[in-house]
Amino acid sequence: MDISTFYALFSATCFTLVGLWWNVVQGHRDWLRDPALRRIVGGIYISFLLPALMGLFAQVGGTETPEIWRFSFVVLAVIGCVSTMRLTGRSRRDGSSVFLTLAQAVAALFYTLIAVVGAAPELADVVGVQPIQAEAVLLILLVVLGHGLVWRFMAGEGRPADVEVVAASAPPP
Repeated sequence: MDISTFYALFSATCFTLVGLWWNVVQGHRDWLRDPALRRIVGGIYISFLLPALMGLFAQVGGTETPEIWRFSFVVLAVIGCVSTMRLTGRSRRDGSSVFLTLAQAVAALFYTLIAVVGAAPELADVVGVQPIQAEAVLLILLVVLGHGLVWRFMAGEGRPADVEVVAASAPPP
């Protein structure tokens, strides 16, 4: 597959996932009232939004002007890494599951690798691919991780323990 076609499809898919996540959250406004849940919901949101934006910049820069996608990947990956690390620190204090903390740490690692390859594209030669292809693989892994977070969260396993207990013990409406 042509890399430009890949990024066009990838970006459109990620923006679709952002929209779908908005619809899910809209049906659960109570998630936004609790600070711990709001952070988790926001973390899932950025796990689809930032890759979507990276995909757009990859299309704009392409192989003709790699500086565009490289710079944007570094900036967006740093934003993603910092945001994710902040979430990871707060999640543990909020009593979130070990899975959530581990998933956030892996996401921070993926963001770090995306930034490193963007800043030093010659590192992609180690695995024998073009830098923009290496970035594509990392973005795919990041979105797969986002899907895992959505599944665990929707199943109730990614929520802080105290929130699960409150929700389970609340009287029916």
